[in-house]
Amino acid sequence: MSSNPTTPTPTAPADLFRHSLRLLLEKDIPAWVGLWAEDGVAEFPFAPEGWPRRLDGREAVAAYMRNYPDHIDLHDFPDLTIHRTTDPEVIVVEMRGVGRLVRTDSPFDMTYVVVVTVRDGRITAYRDYWNPLALQDPAADFTRSAR
Repeated sequence: MSSNPTTPTPTAPADLFRHSLRLLLEKDIPAWVGLWAEDGVAEFPFAPEGWPRRLDGREAVAAYMRNYPDHIDLHDFPDLTIHRTTDPEVIVVEMRGVGRLVRTDSPFDMTYVVVVTVRDGRITAYRDYWNPLALQDPAADFTRSAR
């Protein structure tokens, strides 16, 4: 299932983020990457040694996410809270992603805090404070391939 090309992409940060989550659940990684600005930056401040801490540009984000559905099968984002900030282009998101690790068929359950900046309807900054210690299964280690 992929996103409907006739449906306009939302441009408000909270709406764009919700749309991005739908694309992840649909496993439409190319459309998800298409929400990014050409020079968008993804940061992972808590990334362990050997994992990417910063991705510069849409191409780097695309390479990082390319094989995501082969490793993590997301089923839902059951807990989602989007906080607006004093900057209309910035939101802070608290969320939980659940699904399964493809290789082992074991449960995946991760809590995230993400700071997202959207300018001109595109993601320009995505700072993801996920907890790598919660992911004990090396089978889910798709991110090392993006180094």
